[in-house]
Amino acid sequence: MDVFADLRAEYEALDAVLTALSPEQWSHPSAAEGWTVADVVLHLSQTDELAAASIAGDEEVFSAIRPGEVDARAADIVAAQRDTSPAEILARWRTAAFGIPDALAGLPPGTRLRWITNRMSAAALATTRIAEHWTHAHDITDALGIPYPDTARLRHIAWLGHRTLPYAFDAEGIEGGPVRVELTSPDGETWSFGDPDAPSRITGPAGDFCRVGARRLAPAASRLEATGPHGAQALAVLRNYAV
Repeated sequence: MDVFADLRAEYEALDAVLTALSPEQWSHPSAAEGWTVADVVLHLSQTDELAAASIAGDEEVFSAIRPGEVDARAADIVAAQRDTSPAEILARWRTAAFGIPDALAGLPPGTRLRWITNRMSAAALATTRIAEHWTHAHDITDALGIPYPDTARLRHIAWLGHRTLPYAFDAEGIEGGPVRVELTSPDGETWSFGDPDAPSRITGPAGDFCRVGARRLAPAASRLEATGPHGAQALAVLRNYAV
């Protein structure tokens, strides 16, 4: 799978939703607590602008961001720029977002990009952007009752969730251990991540795994099964990001 092409496809899917929204829908509460639909898109605009700045080599934009303060700072920045029309927000997001896939794909191999408090490859940054846009697309569409079907692009998000499990364990002060993840894709395929001989295992629908990692679905409310010494712990700390 081409992660850069899939990032563009995720942008296009969200753009199709946003283009059709009425003024009333833009002001409707989203599933992201405390934010309207317009606030969510404003946040995506701001974070895509950060991604574009990172690609351009401007790391100064990250200087004021500290570990543990990311969510609070994001809320503050949205609040500071909330007095913006939906048309302006949509145009701003499109300007920031749609140049990113090709810019990332065109970077020299081995490039490491600053992202919030870490550094990562171009492919990893593209994956984080897919994960964030997918999560917030559901914050919008779930609140408005608009269909937003799961696709094969979830594989990138599932990979990210599994890949960042060691970080998630560490962030929660848990020793953790290797976990095998076997998921059923939206098309019925099996996606597997991790050592097949790992003593702990998570199985179930990929969509549920990604929603748990997005903190939009409680593990107990999902159709996922966790076994072994660290399976349930992994579900408890699972996150589709590493900041």
